[in-house]
Amino acid sequence: MKLIHSLLLFSAFSTVSLCAHPQIQEDPPAKSDTSCEEKKELPTDMVQETSHTLQMNGKAIPYKASVGTLTIKDCKDEAKAQIFYVAYTRADVTDLKTRPVTFCFNGGPGSSAVWLHMGAFGPKRVVCDEGGMPVQPFQLTDNQYSLLDISDLVFIDPVATGYSRAAPGQDSKQFFGVKEDITSVAEFIRLYATKNARWQSPKYLAGESYGTTRAAGLSSYLQNKYFMSMNGVILVSSILDWQTVNLRDHYAGNDLPSILALPSFAAAAWYYKKVDTKGTLADFLTEVEQFSMSDYTLALMQGNKLQGKQRDDILSKLVMYTGLTKDFLDCSDLRLDVLSFGKQLLKSEQKIIGRFDARVEGIDINPCDSLPAYDPSFDMLAAGYAATFNDYIKSDLGWSKEMEYVIIGDVSPWNYEPAINQYLNVASDLRDTMTQNPSMKVFVASGLFDLATPYFATEYTLDHMQLSPQLKGNLVRRFYPGGHMMYLNEPNLQNLKNDLADFFSQVKPPAKS
Repeated sequence: MKLIHSLLLFSAFSTVSLCAHPQIQEDPPAKSDTSCEEKKELPTDMVQETSHTLQMNGKAIPYKASVGTLTIKDCKDEAKAQIFYVAYTRADVTDLKTRPVTFCFNGGPGSSAVWLHMGAFGPKRVVCDEGGMPVQPFQLTDNQYSLLDISDLVFIDPVATGYSRAAPGQDSKQFFGVKEDITSVAEFIRLYATKNARWQSPKYLAGESYGTTRAAGLSSYLQNKYFMSMNGVILVSSILDWQTVNLRDHYAGNDLPSILALPSFAAAAWYYKKVDTKGTLADFLTEVEQFSMSDYTLALMQGNKLQGKQRDDILSKLVMYTGLTKDFLDCSDLRLDVLSFGKQLLKSEQKIIGRFDARVEGIDINPCDSLPAYDPSFDMLAAGYAATFNDYIKSDLGWSKEMEYVIIGDVSPWNYEPAINQYLNVASDLRDTMTQNPSMKVFVASGLFDLATPYFATEYTLDHMQLSPQLKGNLVRRFYPGGHMMYLNEPNLQNLKNDLADFFSQVKPPAKS
């Protein structure tokens, strides 16, 4: 079964050796080509260190920025790849055993860590307007909501993203897969912890989009392969069970994506005043959620047997909740997908809405096409992050290499094994890890206007992971009036920081002997 591959966006992992070369299965869309760099000789590992100060809440926080690479080797001590990272450590903390360290990455698969790095957690962030889009001319500012006051940070670029490349003579495709990716990133974390004396530090993973799939798998792999337990896992815009979302074509017999995306469609319709907005958004979404899990679910389960007045009643409800025409909903057989909805909601105005953030609208290039030609909530964003990061890494952090920093890399084809002839689902891995390590806590952040990983799909996944009632207090859920990158809006970023500060405070440092 071919799973829809989305940008920025395994049963328990067995030990996977970097000597192995699993068969590649999938073919996601290509982005930047790194084949030229792969043919060049990689330099020896290096670390570039600079000293800085961040003003937060009236206090000066001294920190060290370390920009560098670590070489991943196989069981024969042969270099397989060089992984690039940017790490920030507080300079006024000497006891690393009590100082948390958080390993951060984005998703795709094929995305660099630039989004969490320069938008949410790092000491600098891209200046955005009230809508969350970068302000021109693009510029950085001190991030008053960085996590640096409570945790050291390590931003990781997987192979073929950022400055990370396969070693000379090595095929990058050996890293392009669920298990392959987990294995290489886990080895990086092991090496970093070893070289920087962080084995006894409280350790966290933070992933966004497909990075949440990676984080769930990593928590299991690190614990079972290296006996490295995590204190916490942070999931931003989560996708753990892939049967809950899709972009376009409905999988035969699977109505879950339509059911679980409906509240997000309703949120977008509410924002654009295509539906009754007399009440609050929260009350409206509660009503839509109840409809989704009751009448709508029962209706779709009937398939072609749904006829007459019952079908008309469901159609009327969908019109009331989505703002779309009855004719379009009827033609769509009561089932909506993300791309069609993004095209239809503002069709009369010849506009489309964003997939990553439905509140961002763009001009419809070809109103006659059935699908949007681009995603305004991503295309308007990428240029600002590319420009500021490429200047920052050289001017502020002293990294002078001229190799391309790949924001979105070509990681096709992606191997989804062990999800062969089934949907990829790592929720059970996260559950098993939480069960084996009952002190580990999980924080889940969702944006109400995110159409890429709908918040109600995340809710469904968490409610069906069969977590023991004794551990439900270890699972923290938070919702924000934003998109996939809810932190682009400063009020959301501030609330996210406050919520994460509470989350980190739940982990107590070890008592001194």
